[in-house]
Amino acid sequence: MKEEKKYYTSLGHETSNVERSNEFHEKLPLEAMYENADTLSASSTSRRDFLKFLGFGTLAATLASCEAPVVKSIPYLNKPESITPGNPLYYASSYFSENVFASLLVKTREGRPILLSSNKTPEHGGGVNARCQASVLSLYDSNRLKGPLKNKSDYSWDKLDLEIMSLLNTNSKKIVLLTPTIISPSTLNLLNEFKTKYKKFQIVNYDTVSKDSMLSANEYTFGKRFLPTYSFDKAEIIVSFGADFLSDWIDPAHAPQYTKNRNPEKGTMSRHYQFESLLSVTGANADKRVPIKNSQQINYVLNLYAELLRIANGKSINVPKVKHKALIKDIANQLWNSKNASLVVSGSDNTNLQIIINLINKLLGNYENTISTSVLSNVYSSKNSDITSLIEDIKNNQVGALMFLNTNPVYTLPNSKEFVKLLENVETKISFSESLDETAVYCDYVCPISNYLESWGDLNPYTGLYTIQQPTISPLFNSRQFQDTILAWLGENKNYYNYLKVFFESKFSKTWNQFVHDGFFISKQKKSYMSFIDKSYDDIISNLSKSVTKSGIELELYIKGSLGYGVHANNPWLQELPDVISKVTWDNYLTISPEYANEIGLKNWHVSNGALDGHLVDLEVNNTKLTCPVYIQPGQENGVLGLAIGYGRTEVGKSGKNIGVNAYQFYNNFDKQQNQNIKITKVDGTHEFACTQNSHTMMGRNIVKETNFSEYLKNPKSGNKQFLLHSHKGHVKPEDLTLWQEHERDVHFWNLSIDLNSCTGCGACVIACHAENNVPVVGKEEVRKNRDMHWLRIDRYYSSDMTKERAREEGIGAVKMYKQMEVPSSAENLEVVFQPVMCQHCNHAPCETVCPVAATTHSREGLNHMTYNRCIGTRYCMNNCPYKVRRFNWFNYSDNDQFDYHMNDDLGKMVLNPDVTVRSRGVMEKCTMCIQNIQQTKLDAKKERRKIKDGEIKCACEKACDTGAITFGDVLDKDSRISAEKKSPRAYYLIEELNTQPSVFYKTKVRNKKV
Repeated sequence: MKEEKKYYTSLGHETSNVERSNEFHEKLPLEAMYENADTLSASSTSRRDFLKFLGFGTLAATLASCEAPVVKSIPYLNKPESITPGNPLYYASSYFSENVFASLLVKTREGRPILLSSNKTPEHGGGVNARCQASVLSLYDSNRLKGPLKNKSDYSWDKLDLEIMSLLNTNSKKIVLLTPTIISPSTLNLLNEFKTKYKKFQIVNYDTVSKDSMLSANEYTFGKRFLPTYSFDKAEIIVSFGADFLSDWIDPAHAPQYTKNRNPEKGTMSRHYQFESLLSVTGANADKRVPIKNSQQINYVLNLYAELLRIANGKSINVPKVKHKALIKDIANQLWNSKNASLVVSGSDNTNLQIIINLINKLLGNYENTISTSVLSNVYSSKNSDITSLIEDIKNNQVGALMFLNTNPVYTLPNSKEFVKLLENVETKISFSESLDETAVYCDYVCPISNYLESWGDLNPYTGLYTIQQPTISPLFNSRQFQDTILAWLGENKNYYNYLKVFFESKFSKTWNQFVHDGFFISKQKKSYMSFIDKSYDDIISNLSKSVTKSGIELELYIKGSLGYGVHANNPWLQELPDVISKVTWDNYLTISPEYANEIGLKNWHVSNGALDGHLVDLEVNNTKLTCPVYIQPGQENGVLGLAIGYGRTEVGKSGKNIGVNAYQFYNNFDKQQNQNIKITKVDGTHEFACTQNSHTMMGRNIVKETNFSEYLKNPKSGNKQFLLHSHKGHVKPEDLTLWQEHERDVHFWNLSIDLNSCTGCGACVIACHAENNVPVVGKEEVRKNRDMHWLRIDRYYSSDMTKERAREEGIGAVKMYKQMEVPSSAENLEVVFQPVMCQHCNHAPCETVCPVAATTHSREGLNHMTYNRCIGTRYCMNNCPYKVRRFNWFNYSDNDQFDYHMNDDLGKMVLNPDVTVRSRGVMEKCTMCIQNIQQTKLDAKKERRKIKDGEIKCACEKACDTGAITFGDVLDKDSRISAEKKSPRAYYLIEELNTQPSVFYKTKVRNKKV
């Protein structure tokens, strides 16, 4: 019997499911089609007619299902050189959200915005924070409204306009627009026109976290309600009482100002003192940090004022005693010696305390030196009493129409449940929002507004500075600018673009096209200065002294640099960005000091896979209760609890829904500091944290090198001791002992410098790297398994009281010594350092020698390359990397529903950079030094027959770092900035004893502590 041979396409073919190998999963139902075959012959329809009907039907169905919009296109007769398919285009624009302003350059590819960077103006030194960087992803959020709604059902703009105009015309009660501070001159002008037509119309400004105390204090001391601008770069001595000015205090431009005066190589450095209860970004960067309770801020400010009064004119006032009296005296003397060049600020919500801060700065001569009253900040304007008055008006049925513009009071007000009931008293409720948020769901009409990257606008953030906001993409949905809607309700037959253009040209002599091109315009108007009101402030001092009471537990609500007020809660880049201090992602939590946690039996612990877990507690403030996880935070004052706002959203997309708890419930009387009727109770259950860094200290290792400024002046290499190896030749440098053959360096040798004095740890570079290099989001569960995909991480290290020298003196053994080294210093002695770490592009790279398929190789230009198509996922390179910077794709993140954080659909993929490959499952990836930018610049220089200019190539992280901590360049160019940086006595390599010879080097951290 003849045996037939069988052939298989693979080893698994024989046992595989046959259905999976078939072209079709089921047979085509031809039998059903021909079941009436007997009657077909009797049909009178000819073959030609049948084909006509078939063709017409197909065409009609196609036209009906896909009605294309009419877009008129005019081809170029001569293509502009600047517009080439495959090359990016840049547009000047502006960002203003959550009271944060930034002037931007928007990078677009084929009409899609994909990356943001700072467009620095002469009046504003930059300052693009992490939330601004990530806002480009929010443009492609599939959770955005697709069109207008009436009672949660789809509606047309025409019908909506007619109905609302009718309601506004017949309304006899107040028409209120509840909005954050508006800094657009043309919008304010338009709303004045709206008020002219609708006499009952009024604007109520509602900034979620206001600066009402500072505005009111300035009104009391200067006679006008305003916010000055601050120049931290001009201050020799900085004293901050709870003001987190390097993160979310008024203006992100404070960070680049601050670091300008922190470069020891200039021969001078500012000195910074921070008094605070929670460990903030600003406190972590301070030279001297003093942990105190918020209730004690008043005492310390009064003591500082009393000392300065005594020095200035011998006058004495009675003030309460404080623990650090000697330190306050010393600071007062330093401030007095730096008159006209110092700065004292406070983040308190107490108006009287802010008045004393003004008196201190007046006494020191800081006004018009480090504090300007001629250039004012316009980014905050709300008055807390206005919100209270509005709620009373609603209670009394005096509001007939209530419009919400970019505000979400149902989420942000502490008495939100009561507010929802009050909304029943308002006949017409209208929401202007990008998504259906907690407030919009209670509105009769929802008007979807366009994203700022789809919109025109003008901004006036500071006196004399005007910036443009221009669309970089057509609206993705059936949305409309708020201003266009107001124009429609005014009955105007024009759009906002034309209105804005006419408004600008009528107000300024500068041409419109130049304004759009530059992105900003500086008005040369005459400066006017505020005068301090000469009156007695004794009552203020007396009332403040009496207001201080001894309190038990205190709660402080704070703002995370990643999530802010919660507007961007549905942005997965921000949810997965590790917190600057705790390094926890996808969560908020109750921070508590180690001492207090031990006192009431609360702990954090590591489970078998290394992930972090913690206890749960019930937190009760004035009869409002929340169940929160506990995170034990070194450096926090004992008896103080911290909780971040911006979490606990319920009406938002997948990335933000029910993440964390809503801390706004405790935001009573618009005060972030609560110290009345606080109870904390441990409850059953545990919480799982997703933390990216579980080791707190360096445990005696020389990872971050640091010194004091006084030592640096004596010896610039102070703190940067050369590591030496023992050999048969004696002590030699690691690079002098090598078995490696050196690489040729004949054209370029790319290096990256990181100045630890300029890095504040903000995380903007991490987000920029995500955007530029298509880094995937993996979610909380994967982060818990240490599978986060960040190419760039920022390590945070706490100091430890235990050192090798101390162990030697006290006779402590090695095991006990290292165990104590893991414990951070006490709150009063704690120091913090931040260190950005990416692939070090080692010239003696351990990863290259272990890859069995040569997927990771070294280039002649000093870069460590990854060839994704070769990689078979052995992970040998990951295991052999001493810096732990390689990332493995455990899943196919780009097309997996489990990781669909609105980035895997067609809309979300529009944010991807086409110059960077999207990696697949089983492939290793890491920092490439933005090789796509290097290659593009090399090609441009070659076409123009010139050399690459110094600073022409910038990595995404360097562009995002407004403090100037990161520098990229070619060290073979002897005149380049990177060459000078490498020659600095502060320059050193990370873990240099391994002799990997990285292309990334760091500069020693120098503090300016008083000896």
